[in-house]
Amino acid sequence: MIGKYTDSLSLWFFQNLFKFEEICHFVSTRIGGFSNPPYDSLNLGLHVGDKPDIVLKNRKRLAKSLEIPLHNFTLARQVHDCNVKIVTDDSRGSGAFDYDTALSATDAMVTDIPNICLMVLQADCVPILFFDMKKKVIGVAHAGWKGTIRMVAQNTVKVLKEEFNCLPKDILAGIGPSIGPCCYEVGTEVIAQIDKSFHNKGRYIRESSGGMGYFDLWEANKIQLVEMGITEKNIEVAEVCTCCNHTIFFSYRHQRGETGRFGAGIMLK
Repeated sequence: MIGKYTDSLSLWFFQNLFKFEEICHFVSTRIGGFSNPPYDSLNLGLHVGDKPDIVLKNRKRLAKSLEIPLHNFTLARQVHDCNVKIVTDDSRGSGAFDYDTALSATDAMVTDIPNICLMVLQADCVPILFFDMKKKVIGVAHAGWKGTIRMVAQNTVKVLKEEFNCLPKDILAGIGPSIGPCCYEVGTEVIAQIDKSFHNKGRYIRESSGGMGYFDLWEANKIQLVEMGITEKNIEVAEVCTCCNHTIFFSYRHQRGETGRFGAGIMLK
């Protein structure tokens, strides 16, 4: 990934997406906003306990730095599932100014309509961005451990294929900063569900003591995309752990649940 300062904000960009002038994309950090601890400082989440007026101030600063009006952002009420929503012009601005209008029960969004910025929020979960170079279709997905084992990444590609006639060979994907296999220790119940979903837990779990293990969300989501036909060379994995880098990104685990959310988004110009 590439880190840049834009209008005094620290934003990150995928190298494989950055070269395409027809899209704008970003991954925000926790740096450069107005929120007080424990949400300091560029918290973009309206649902975490931060003051709504401060969150809107943060969102407006991000929008200004990207030169995208905030009313062009579309967000969802993420529920750690695998639902994919096709975003139409009627949904432009959903969730941008308040949580109640966010798209309900949705963890992935796709669109072929210009000037709609699809954004997911996270603080350890995996953000995934999609761009079909030929059909000019974009997508985002939010994949925590539940979304990962429920195949939200694969479902997103299925919608791109079935609804937009996208060919996997034309799709670029970026797997963003999230908690890494270095820090994401999970218990026996989670491991059992991972094994049930993937039938090969050894590929994604590094065992630790007491039946615990470290879950590799990056590899699990990458393999889902490869299995759907996206070539490995078209998938960029940030390999940046939010828990290790909690001073740069919000980390739910490091801050024991009380923290803000950073954003990952993409828009067709």
